[in-house]
Amino acid sequence: MRFTFVNHVTTNPFFVPTKYGAEDACKLLGCSYQWTGSQSSNVNEMVNATNSAITAGAAGIAIALVDLKAFNSPTDKALAKNIPVVGYNADAAGNNRLAYIGQDLFVSGQEMGKRIVQLVPSGDVALFIATPGSLNIQPRIDGAIDSIKKSGKPIKYHTIATGAAVPKELSTIDAYWQGHQNTKGLFAVDGGSTASVAQVMKKYSLPGKGVKAGGYDLDPKTQALLAAGQIDFTIDQQPYLQGFLPVLELYLIKASGTLTGPADVNTGLKFLDKGTIVPYNDTKSRYEGTSSSAGVSKG
Repeated sequence: MRFTFVNHVTTNPFFVPTKYGAEDACKLLGCSYQWTGSQSSNVNEMVNATNSAITAGAAGIAIALVDLKAFNSPTDKALAKNIPVVGYNADAAGNNRLAYIGQDLFVSGQEMGKRIVQLVPSGDVALFIATPGSLNIQPRIDGAIDSIKKSGKPIKYHTIATGAAVPKELSTIDAYWQGHQNTKGLFAVDGGSTASVAQVMKKYSLPGKGVKAGGYDLDPKTQALLAAGQIDFTIDQQPYLQGFLPVLELYLIKASGTLTGPADVNTGLKFLDKGTIVPYNDTKSRYEGTSSSAGVSKG
């Protein structure tokens, strides 16, 4: 069996452990997978990749459902041909996918917003987002704003788009700080922007100026700079599971003749700080994308 993963940022370092997870599951089960989609969150490219997988007769398809409606027709088309479809990393209400494997994005954003309120009880905060409207991250920023508003604190938030390409994220955040040095907090809802926030915090020695910062995911730069106290937190959503579990579920759906397999899985919401990030930095692992050494394997 050969499964297809359709991704919105195929070369983004966040998904390295996701690909390792899919690869490890395939080794265990004796199947294979294809990694395709778009490098720049181009939904049309992703839809085309999905349709190509259907035409090629993929055994199953996992889609990062970053658009509310664009994948509805391809999903229905695949299901009509007995090709199971699951969502991973991002979900879309109304899509007929059989299961979703990923973080509860809005709730995670709400929890991030609560942390922001604790760190910056008043003043201006910047909320950075790579691609506004994309359903893998927009719910997070919506959740953060919801908690900030509900707090009643005199916090003024500003939403800034940084782009899907990591170099542009860094330059955008750097330029924002230079133009808004009264900002009390720099926070991001995607991995690339979070790593860039951490680098800007270090470059301008912002922790010493009382600026707070945090975000998502475990980019190596984020991990190192969190341990160094340059940012206050990051949130882990276990990207390895977002590759491993879709393969497992799709395989079981096919192997059982649809009798079992699909299950919604929340891959978690884990805040990491300067202390709790230590094991991640001390251990190079396939599960966080910091090593290519064998992960899950047959015993």
